[in-house]
Amino acid sequence: MEYFDYEEAAREAGLSADALRKIVDGARREFPADDMMFELHVLRTCMAIRQGWVTVQQTVAAEAATRT
Repeated sequence: MEYFDYEEAAREAGLSADALRKIVDGARREFPADDMMFELHVLRTCMAIRQGWVTVQQTVAAEAATRT
């Protein structure tokens, strides 16, 4: 089941496949058993990048910092 079309949001944000994979990997680690929250997190991240509120580098760095 797909809850949100985060791939469309990623295209609108101009994200590369590699950038989206990094965002998806981080969100899956954060929400390993909750598909809806996982997809919502990815969608909101893509939308924030599209709006210019954050960069891919900032989101990946923030996610990495929470793992340490």
